[in-house]
Amino acid sequence: MTAFREAVIDLAAVRANVAHLRELVGTRHTMAVVKANGYGHGAAPVARAALEAGADWLGVADIDEALTLRAAGIDAPLLAWLHDPDADFAAAIAANIDLGVSSVQQLRQITAAATRLDRIAHVQVKLETGLNRNGVDEADWAEVFGLAAAFERVGRLRVRGVFSHLANTSPADDQAAITSFDRGLAAAATAGLTVDLAHLASTAAALRLPAARYTMVRLGIGIYGQSPFSDADSAALGLTPVMTLRGCVAAVRQIAAGDGVSYDFLWRAATDTTLALVPLGYADGVPRQALDGARVLINGVQFPVVGRVAMDQFLVDVGTAAVAVGDDVVLFGDPAAGAPSAAEWGAAAGTINYDIVTRVGARVPRRYIDADAGTGDAAGGQP
Repeated sequence: MTAFREAVIDLAAVRANVAHLRELVGTRHTMAVVKANGYGHGAAPVARAALEAGADWLGVADIDEALTLRAAGIDAPLLAWLHDPDADFAAAIAANIDLGVSSVQQLRQITAAATRLDRIAHVQVKLETGLNRNGVDEADWAEVFGLAAAFERVGRLRVRGVFSHLANTSPADDQAAITSFDRGLAAAATAGLTVDLAHLASTAAALRLPAARYTMVRLGIGIYGQSPFSDADSAALGLTPVMTLRGCVAAVRQIAAGDGVSYDFLWRAATDTTLALVPLGYADGVPRQALDGARVLINGVQFPVVGRVAMDQFLVDVGTAAVAVGDDVVLFGDPAAGAPSAAEWGAAAGTINYDIVTRVGARVPRRYIDADAGTGDAAGGQP
């Protein structure tokens, strides 16, 4: 039976992508980034598949995301790096979650929480190396590393790693960040710290900037089978898109030349034609601004989205094609199977593939398939 709306998540593709990227990159450690509910794919299922494929660390943005993974029974090494000023560091320490440190204040708060628990907190210091987001400014490196070393000596802290992030702007900018990061690693060593993990590269730099790989890379968009580049698609990188966003034709309507379609009549039919109604809208993550170039797959043929995307629905011009209520509609998925890509939807909406997959809303059920385990198939069939 065709789904009213669903996101089909191929866990075999997750494993294949992780294994492929690990083979290309070759670092001793690999972090699978599953923040934002696994970029919209489901954090826990993706995390398990990535770990099965050899990832040995997981990364999330905040402590709540980390605790959700722990509640799901996932006990792998786990880093959370973006903190509320009133974050519950004690809960994270008790759950064996590594904490990113971006300031002296955070370092003191984490150590105080560890002292109350009579536990050792494991931290990873984030350095500001040019992106100008969160991270310890270079002027404060000596203070933070010196304080961290003092806390290590009294048994309240263990600095497990040092990390930062690249802007992916230009070779010169990235090289400047690498040089800055190297200074940060030297500062840590000068303070008497021995760190096991040094990580700077996400998927893009992991693939194209070997100097940024260090001892671990953070694989985000790549494990979901999406390309971080504008000049190379998923297939060119050997990756398989993990998510297929699907719906069905909920209504079919014939309209005459000149008739307007959806709010504001941004599109009018040039000739008599047929419209198919698809029951997904911006409440489900379909970008409202996708007005020019967005296409869907129906019965093996791609057709254009026309008119304004509404909260719950949008329209497709199917011309004279034989399309009926109940027919399957694929918004995006694997182009190798004929589907539009998330990147193509991103281009139509003036955004990127990261945004397209991550924004898929909670109203859209996730259905997990796993060809390796014999549940469903990689094309998105019913299990």
